[in-house]
Formats: sequence, structure tokens, C-alpha cells
Amino acid sequence: MSILNILRYPDPRLHKVAKPVTVFDEKLKKLVADMAETMYDAPGVGLAASQVDVHEQLVVIDVSETNDQLQVFINPEIIWSSDERKVYDEGCLSVPGIYDDVERPAEVKVRALDADGKPFELHADGLLAVCIQHEMDHLKGKVFVEYLSPLKRNRIKAKLQKEEREMNKKAARR
Repeated sequence: MSILNILRYPDPRLHKVAKPVTVFDEKLKKLVADMAETMYDAPGVGLAASQVDVHEQLVVIDVSETNDQLQVFINPEIIWSSDERKVYDEGCLSVPGIYDDVERPAEVKVRALDADGKPFELHADGLLAVCIQHEMDHLKGKVFVEYLSPLKRNRIKAKLQKEEREMNKKAARR
């Protein structure tokens, strides 16, 4: 297993729409394992393949306190969402250090495939529901900051671009 590079907002590759997974083989299982290791190392509770520059419909999530309940969602689709909405303070591994309130349906039902290609359905609420919706947005080329006002989004973009420039300067001096 290996740690993958996570794309940082506003990298344009984060806006690519992911394609459905069609081949369930050892290469896919290795990607799942690498994504899980990357997510745990970051540390985070969810990671979409789009965030590691693989534009396929694959998401790994683990919202457990003990990091031992990995869930894999391949070609996920939300087949039901509640009318009730909740606001959650969201963050993202592609937008490090930034957290803000996003309103989403409080509950969802998702249909997906596991790493072996077996279909399943799952009803989720709370953090898991938020995480599923957040990661599925990545598969559609959407980052959570796009739910924020243009002013907040532009401030975040400028801050992250400045951090990137400073990191590149430090790397160039080595």
C-alpha cells in the first residue's frame, strides 16, 4: 500500500466528472487499499478517487472513532433523501484547514457496489450521510466550498494559492 497525493483546491482536476467503474480486479482493490491508507494518514473520514486524480466513481469512508469500519462505495447513487435538512461544519482533505457550514439532506439512501462488484443499499444519517453526499459531490466535480458565498470561496482560494506558492518557494530553496 502507499500514500497517494491529494489534489488541493483550486486544482482544476477536482472539477473533472468521474466515470463509472467497470472493471473489478486486483488493480481496483489496490486503489481502494491505497485510498484507505491515504485517508487514514491525512487524517480524514472520507476520500473520493477524484481527490487523488483517479476519475472513477469510487469513495472510501470510515466515520468510526476507531478507524476500523472502512466502507467502500463504487458507482454510488443516492436513491432517496429526506426532506429534513441539517447544517454541518464540513472540512475536506482537498481544502486543508478550512471548515464551514453546509446544509444537506439529513438522511440519504444510497445504492452502490462493493470492491467485489456486489450491489448493496445503505440508509445513512448523521455524519455518514454528510460524508456520503460530500464525497459523491467530488465524483461530480464539485468541492464543498462551492456551497459557500462567492466572497468566502474567493478568500479560501486566495489563501490556499498563497500557501501553495510559499510551499513551492521552500521546496525550491532545498
